[in-house]
Amino acid sequence: MGEQNRTRTALSADDPAVARAWDLHGTLPHTLPAADIIALNTPKADLHTWRTYGYRDWTFDMPPGVFTPGETSRMIHDRILDGTIPVGGRSYAAMGAGLGVEAVVAGLRGAKEIHAVDIDPESVRAMTEAYERIVGDRPGTLFHPWVSDLFESVPDGAQFDVITFNPPAVRETVSEDPAVVRNVCVGIGIVRQFFDQIVQRDLLAVDGEIYFIVSNTSELRNIIAYAIESGFLPEVIHHQTWDTDEVQTFLFKLRRNAAV
Repeated sequence: MGEQNRTRTALSADDPAVARAWDLHGTLPHTLPAADIIALNTPKADLHTWRTYGYRDWTFDMPPGVFTPGETSRMIHDRILDGTIPVGGRSYAAMGAGLGVEAVVAGLRGAKEIHAVDIDPESVRAMTEAYERIVGDRPGTLFHPWVSDLFESVPDGAQFDVITFNPPAVRETVSEDPAVVRNVCVGIGIVRQFFDQIVQRDLLAVDGEIYFIVSNTSELRNIIAYAIESGFLPEVIHHQTWDTDEVQTFLFKLRRNAAV
C-alpha cells in the first residue's frame, strides 16, 4: 500500500462508513481458479471481422477488433437507460466505452456532457459514427470522444458527476491476441491506475458517483480493497450470478469518503 493510501486508511480508521465498506469487502467471493477463468473467457472466432450489434432499436457497426458488448456491459447500458445510473443534466465519463452504447444512451437521456474514452482508435471511430447517427447534435449535450489510455487525453480541469467502467481486469491471460488482452485481461493494474488518476487529478465531483463492474474472474477483493484505500466507499447496486458457471458479477456504486 502506498504512503498516500496508508495515510487515508489511518485517517478514516474510526469512520463507521469505512467500517461498513470493509465489512462489505469481507463478504465478497474469492477469485476463481485459473483454469476456470481461462475456460470462461475463450475469445470468439469472429473478433477480427465486420459485425453488427443490436441494442434496443439501434444497430451498431462493429469493425474488426472491436468487442461485442456482453452481459456485463449491458448492466451499465440498461441502468443508464432506466435512470438507475442518473446522467440527465450531468457530466458523464464513459471509460472503456468500446462500441459506445453507453454514450448513445447517455446522449438520449440528456447528459450535459459526455466524455467517451477508449484506448482503441477503431472503437472510438465506431462510437463516434454511432453517436452522430443515433443521437446527433442535441441542444444542451456535448459529446467528446477520446482515444486515450484511461484519462490521459482528457483535458486538465475536467470533472465528472458520473463515471462508468467495466474494466478488462480478468486475472489470467486468456489469449496472446493484443485485441483480446486489451478488452479482457489487462488485470488489476488498470484498475489501480484508474483510481489513481481519479484521485490525483480530482476527476470526480464532490457528490459524484463511479459505477464499476467487476467479477470473481478478476482479483475482486483486492480491487475493492484498493478502492477503499483510495478513499471511495462501495455499495453493491446489482449482484449477478449465472446458471452455467460459478462467476459472480457485481455492479458497484462508489462515492468519495467525505472524511478523506
